[in-house]
Amino acid sequence: MVTMSAGDPGDDSPLLPEAVEAGTPGLLAHRQPITTPGSWDFFFLSRSQNLALGAALLFGCYSAVLIPAYFPLKKAIFNDPRPKNLVQVLFNRSASLLSDPCRPRWCLNRLKRLPCSEGLLDIPVFVQQDVPSSWDLPPPLGLRGSEEHLALALASLPQLGLPPSLRGEGGCRRCVVVGNGGVLHGSHLGAHIDQYDVIIRMNNAPVSGFERDAGSRTTVRLLYPEGAPHSGNEYRETTTVALVVFKSLDLDWLISVVTRRPLGFWSKLWFWREVVEDIPLTRESFRILHPEIIRRTGQVLQRYTLTRGKMVPTLGASAVVMALQVCDQVSLAGFGYDMQHPQSQLHYYEAVPMDAMKAQVVHDIGAEKLFLRDLVAAGATTDLTGAL
Repeated sequence: MVTMSAGDPGDDSPLLPEAVEAGTPGLLAHRQPITTPGSWDFFFLSRSQNLALGAALLFGCYSAVLIPAYFPLKKAIFNDPRPKNLVQVLFNRSASLLSDPCRPRWCLNRLKRLPCSEGLLDIPVFVQQDVPSSWDLPPPLGLRGSEEHLALALASLPQLGLPPSLRGEGGCRRCVVVGNGGVLHGSHLGAHIDQYDVIIRMNNAPVSGFERDAGSRTTVRLLYPEGAPHSGNEYRETTTVALVVFKSLDLDWLISVVTRRPLGFWSKLWFWREVVEDIPLTRESFRILHPEIIRRTGQVLQRYTLTRGKMVPTLGASAVVMALQVCDQVSLAGFGYDMQHPQSQLHYYEAVPMDAMKAQVVHDIGAEKLFLRDLVAAGATTDLTGAL
């Protein structure tokens, strides 16, 4: 019998644990949680412990993504698979190409030989305020969902459309798209590259210290915020910087760079690596690459890939398609990943082996190489470094 004290409630409350223990001696032992090793109860932690464990797991995953971006891979000893006599042949051919007069509409006439030519013609190059566009896709294949950011970015740019260096007013133009491939290392093509009318580069590929192989001038540098060079020296002989939009925040970054107003602390956290906050160029030097370049390049690449879906091309392939819109003759330098030689140099400017490309899953490098090889075979472009 359970005796209630004067302070106990006078309702039908359930019996207290002490009462249960007194009335049923063996019941409490049966109800107590088992705490022997291997019990499932070890997986049920307190709220504070759960939060700590979740934070630790999140930090671990975040580090796994970011650490490779901040710390380069182990240096490798590179062996150039190309015979030295081939390098000399390519050098001589490049010199001969430059000695010939420029041929108007050369690449466009040769491009028509390819089945995919219709998808590579008449593509707008830069976003303009007075040209209405219907954005059916989000970045980088469109700008759906970024309309407000885009309006503010365009309002901050005093000039839109093609800069004078890319217009057809100067007659025939020869262009070279300088890729980041290690095949450019040791090419001695720098002096040749600087002779082209238009020189297109991508992201943080450096020129300072690599002039012998990569040249020193830049007409257009395509980049996204995380890929923008941090050194002001890389913009010294640059005419135009064109933003490639991968997310709405990229447009906010452009506004910040152009207006010299810093991004907020919370905005910076959404970039996957530290971004440059100052680019020593005038406002007139900035443009926004039209997403149609990326989208149409991706559509063409679908002809060369086994993977179906929204194809996101590299900036290199996109830059080639851009060059086809504004140039009469197009040459390529530093293109072609050679996966048959995994210990060869991936980029001309850093000690990372070709084997590192296996870690990326965003782009179809094989499909891009087949596409570029077809352009070369049709005569629409010329491969100066011979890796395609």
